[in-house]
Amino acid sequence: MIMERSMRKLARLTRRNHLQLWYYRRYKSGEKFQMGDREYDYFYHRRNATWVNERAIEIPIVWSYVSRFRGRRVLEVGNVLSHYFCTSHDVVDKYEKKKHVINEDIASFSPKCGYDLVVSISTLEHVGWDETPRDADKIPKVVDRLRQLLNPGGTLVVTAPLGYNDYLDEHFRSRRIRFAEQHYLKRFSPNNRWREVAWEDANATPFDRFYVHANAMVIGIDQAA
Repeated sequence: MIMERSMRKLARLTRRNHLQLWYYRRYKSGEKFQMGDREYDYFYHRRNATWVNERAIEIPIVWSYVSRFRGRRVLEVGNVLSHYFCTSHDVVDKYEKKKHVINEDIASFSPKCGYDLVVSISTLEHVGWDETPRDADKIPKVVDRLRQLLNPGGTLVVTAPLGYNDYLDEHFRSRRIRFAEQHYLKRFSPNNRWREVAWEDANATPFDRFYVHANAMVIGIDQAA
């Protein structure tokens, strides 16, 4: 009986997700958000119901870079993009077990060759926080490691939510972590619309309150010399 109720509930949720996905693709596909001087389409996908969370903005931003660097050496830290696209770049993820994923801690990852592009989608906030023991100093060390993995002229693109990891938020406040180009995007409506804001407007934004999951994101971009 319990199993039957669970199956019926799952079926209702699946139907609702299909309807929501159809609605957003049909009626919202023309809507865009802006970061810097560029506009992006919101990203709608049934996996993780991206129309209700930060995936709607961080995936199109990062995927635009990956697309531009196709055919070159690309590393993704945290296995995200392969759930949405056909990918062929290297992926390092300490925990997710997949055939194409290198299961190593990025802090000690040491490839034979560097990368022209390194990207990471909502992974940095877990570093040193969702680990035992917690380690506030691990995050800036990992950011430095990501920079070290770049070839000359290479690009680093990182997305991370504010309000999830107290250590990470404090590193941004104190500027211990600082990217050459740093953008802040904040959610401003129940239907998951975002706009770029100043740090003062993004700082101290709560996670998973008012709206589900992240309500403010940091997009960090660096260029190797």
